[in-house]
Amino acid sequence: MLHLNLCANQGAVGGGEVMLLAIAQAARSLGHEVTIIAPEQPCEVAREAAALGFSTVALPGDSTAGYMRGLRRWDARERTGILWCNGLRPAVATAGHRRRIVHLHQEPHGVQRVLMTIARVGSMVTLVPSEFMGRRIPRTRVLENWVDEPPSTRDSSVRRDLKSPVIGYLGRLSSDKGVPILCRAVATLREGHRNPTLLLAGESRFVSEADATRVDAAIAALGATAVRKGWMERAEFFESVDLAVFPSVWDEPFGLVVAEAMAARCPFVVSDAGALPEVAGPGYPFVAARGDAASLAAVIEDALSEPAADVVNHSYRRWAGHYSPWTGAYRLKSLLDDLIKDTPTS
Repeated sequence: MLHLNLCANQGAVGGGEVMLLAIAQAARSLGHEVTIIAPEQPCEVAREAAALGFSTVALPGDSTAGYMRGLRRWDARERTGILWCNGLRPAVATAGHRRRIVHLHQEPHGVQRVLMTIARVGSMVTLVPSEFMGRRIPRTRVLENWVDEPPSTRDSSVRRDLKSPVIGYLGRLSSDKGVPILCRAVATLREGHRNPTLLLAGESRFVSEADATRVDAAIAALGATAVRKGWMERAEFFESVDLAVFPSVWDEPFGLVVAEAMAARCPFVVSDAGALPEVAGPGYPFVAARGDAASLAAVIEDALSEPAADVVNHSYRRWAGHYSPWTGAYRLKSLLDDLIKDTPTS
């Protein structure tokens, strides 16, 4: 048995923190001891971890730098077992310390690449979530993300409303996620024979004020066609839409929401940005060119025109074989078994 100390990159819950909690639950199910380390403020990660029954260390600090200093002190004085650095910040904070896993959920750029080199000093392994990211960062091991199946899934045989479809977007409302491009694509569809509704589930979290203003303007240009719902439960979102669209323009390191759509048996369109096509799978038919509203509109039109059942069922089988909790636990077990071979348990 290992003692794993999973250290959050930040106190707010984003995609990386969702995976931290998923890894913690999988490790516990495999019989390992798990402790979660997170900032005292914001307290979202620490609160979620405690609610799931994990031993939790909430480190004080009134800034990112303060949290990182506190983490380095805690790690040097109190840690037993392996430190799982879930992001660049904890990896940099504990650079040079032994028995560490560096888990990068995003590709570092600029000065972050220098920090990444420093952060990996003394680490046991560096993990990335996709083959795409593995090709960008040498000497890494791929640990693909995974997602739960929702409580209920769609009946893919039910005929969709092709004339007045509900097109859905789930995620951060930002330009790098392609929201303005999606708005322009929906406007193009509206000029044709369809009367679409664009359901937007998400908020402008972790987004600059200037970009939030740009996104708001793009949404407002659609008038009543766009419906902003704020944050929605995943299951409710996928039950509410005829087609989900994930039109990122930046290099997505994975694409957790794509795996969620697959698990929910919801038809979807992706852009060709980063790892999105990799997650969707080889030969997936509904992939648009990133940043191209005309391409996106055409692919959405194709997806709405094609019978959904075969594609949706194939995607569900891909989720079950690649991105389900049981396949994630298997990959985690393989990783930890390799570490156990050469690592003391205290």
